[in-house]
Amino acid sequence: MTGEGALERITKALGTMRIGAACTEAELHAQAAQALAQAGLCARHEVRLAPRCRIDFMVDGVGVEIKKNRPNASLLARQLARYAACEEVEQLLVLAPRGVNLPRTIGGKRVTMMGLERLWGIGLP
Repeated sequence: MTGEGALERITKALGTMRIGAACTEAELHAQAAQALAQAGLCARHEVRLAPRCRIDFMVDGVGVEIKKNRPNASLLARQLARYAACEEVEQLLVLAPRGVNLPRTIGGKRVTMMGLERLWGIGLP
């Protein structure tokens, strides 16, 4: 599965996460891995794409980068550009606090932002 279908399934899976504001980035990674697995997605964690270039998750050509705190937009864009230069990455999904402005594409690869704040709270059945 590639393209829009993969991205839609990944965002839907990550959207089921319910995290606390005090959650660490390591806990976010664990919850993301669990959400992706429960959705039947094969997610590889801490994938080395190139020397000194490791992305948080790769799922069906979609690189997923998770940021607990609001990152510096220009530094994040440079980080994503390194990922986008890798053939394995078809598009990028960034899970980060709201307010991080990034281009819609970097290195010719689509960039999708997903707001971390919307995942705070209590998950209801």
